[in-house]
Amino acid sequence: MTMTSKPLLIELFTEELPPKALRRLGDAFAQSIVNDLTKANLTPAGVAFQSYATPRRLAVCVENVLTQAPEQAFAEKLMPVKVGLDAEGKATPALLKKLASKGLDNIDVASLKKISDGKQDYLVAEGMAPGAQLTQSIQSIIDHALESLPIPKVMRYQLADGKTTVKFVRPAHGLVVLYGADIIPAEVLGLQSGRTTHGHRFMGKASFDLKDASSYAQQLADEGKVIASYEERLNNIRQALTQKADELNLTIGQDSAVDDLLEEVTSLVEHPTIYVGQFEEKFLAVPQECLILTMRLNQKYFPLFDKNTGKLSHRFLIVSNMEVKDPHHIIEGNERVVRPRLADAEFFFNTDRKQTLASRVPLLGTIVYHNKLGTQLARVERVRAIARFIAEKLGANTEYADRAAFLAKADLTSNMVGEFPELQGIIGAYYAKGDGELPEVAQAIADQYLVRFDAPVSTHNLISVVLFIAERIETLVGIWGIGLLPTGERDPYALRRAALGIISAFDALNNAEYFNGLNKLTLIDVLQFAQQLFEQAGIAVSANTAEEVQEFIFERLRNQLQTHNDRFVVEAVLALKPHLDEVADRVNAVSYFNTLPEASSLAAANKRIGNLLKKVEGDIPAVDNSKLTDAAEIALAKVIDEVTPIAKAHFEKSEFTQALQCVAQTRDAVDAFFNDVMVMAEDPAIRQNRLALLNKLHGVMNLVADLSKLAQ
Repeated sequence: MTMTSKPLLIELFTEELPPKALRRLGDAFAQSIVNDLTKANLTPAGVAFQSYATPRRLAVCVENVLTQAPEQAFAEKLMPVKVGLDAEGKATPALLKKLASKGLDNIDVASLKKISDGKQDYLVAEGMAPGAQLTQSIQSIIDHALESLPIPKVMRYQLADGKTTVKFVRPAHGLVVLYGADIIPAEVLGLQSGRTTHGHRFMGKASFDLKDASSYAQQLADEGKVIASYEERLNNIRQALTQKADELNLTIGQDSAVDDLLEEVTSLVEHPTIYVGQFEEKFLAVPQECLILTMRLNQKYFPLFDKNTGKLSHRFLIVSNMEVKDPHHIIEGNERVVRPRLADAEFFFNTDRKQTLASRVPLLGTIVYHNKLGTQLARVERVRAIARFIAEKLGANTEYADRAAFLAKADLTSNMVGEFPELQGIIGAYYAKGDGELPEVAQAIADQYLVRFDAPVSTHNLISVVLFIAERIETLVGIWGIGLLPTGERDPYALRRAALGIISAFDALNNAEYFNGLNKLTLIDVLQFAQQLFEQAGIAVSANTAEEVQEFIFERLRNQLQTHNDRFVVEAVLALKPHLDEVADRVNAVSYFNTLPEASSLAAANKRIGNLLKKVEGDIPAVDNSKLTDAAEIALAKVIDEVTPIAKAHFEKSEFTQALQCVAQTRDAVDAFFNDVMVMAEDPAIRQNRLALLNKLHGVMNLVADLSKLAQ
């Protein structure tokens, strides 16, 4: 049979779709269509297709779609032979009914095969079934695509008949289903399929007919003045923004907010055009973060920066949905809109500056943090105590840490944060500098809301990392302690992010060149200290909060580490709950150890020792060398005595690889011991002494990690 193959176009034309969801909607719509066509064998796996998404349409054009899929071999298990055939081998009424229900009533009963499942024989119908037809399949394929869309919020609206109510992300007004140049009948959301699409609201034809599926993108561009491809629009906008900025010897910047805004404006326009706007330079006296935020967040403008200094300029770029010969009306209109917002920012800033940051702290007593945890002022006092505790452990200036924690949340009472909550910490740092606070204090206030602490730690930002950890420790212990644990995808207090932030901070501390290793901040110690603060304040938190939060943090770390490391290595390290800042180095050391020829033998021995020691009741005494009689146990004792001080010395210097190399030297003696010595001797004294020897070995073997976890 000759297979006919043509391109297939499906377009759903709607009212303006939610911009932040447009890319996902377009990709999901196209992928669902392609997947279902492939499942029906109407397209080959990996078929070429093009996804389209504009503010008012979702579409896909799939190449090489068959009119009808090839015949498919089938094998249908029917029923037991004894039920389907009578004593003479003829079909029973039950079999005939089954065949009819499967559309196999024309099949010759004699052609049915018999197979056994080991218990009884079954009748099986085999043959070739006709392939799916595109015209009969298209309706269910489109329905499934719409049902499976990741719609952020569904709308209910009434159809033109004034009676029928349907649900979709936005009201739909047109459906195109073209197979080559032919319309395939389909109906969704009260719309009948056709070939009519719609152009740009003002620049293109209001509606026009498509010639065929392949001409879709070109006709939309030529007649409709619409760039249908999301990726093409995004790349065009990026290129035009960069070109315009270069002409002005400025830059749009490279931070992630630029990419986010680029995605958003791509979802807002169908025919992007770039214009240059500007505002009065006097507004540059306001902290640039305020101006940048209001331009990006509220107006969807791209602020422009000096290429050398990175400072904000008084110019910005507008991504317009209109291309006109004389754009001065568009530019002036946008400038008029942004000016009052910048003036508001200037007013808030100047008003806030009339009051010191420190004088705002008492006002935090009027802001409830959580009804079970008190006010923001009470929270500040807890963070101050935790910050002093951490600073002392790290050898940082406790007065600086206390001052940073005291002022950290004061900007919550400012006009600027009231208008722009995203500026918490950032604006506080500006106010702190203006009040003459120490640079380290102001920087800590700015850094407290970082997602991760990735900057190298030095004496200049040590107070920042102290406050960063203290703020998250207080959040985790408090929120966890009152039972508000993350569940599934829900994490309203961002505890997972707080845990990941703490991990990043400890990692930064580990990599700090100034850090001499003498002052160690232990995660469980600071968690227990924070728990005591809540308890002393009369706040009822779970008795095991510190331990549970530690496990929660280690679980986040486990997930991170297993992405790039052997999971058995990760488990071996985390089983000991080591200092958080040592984990990465320990994992690297154990990964190296695991490549040594001694590793598998020692891991197995370690597991065996652990199992033996679990059976011991009471304390295990020290080794009595006078009771060592077997040559293998004497040799092992000697090796342990030689290796232990060297391994411990390396361990105390955080030289974990060298410590494990020392452990590797025990393999021959350990193997000989287990080959020649009966640990569980009949004599209780000898048995106890041998267990004591193994206990001593176990301790040095597991300095860096629980090596038994490497045994597979």
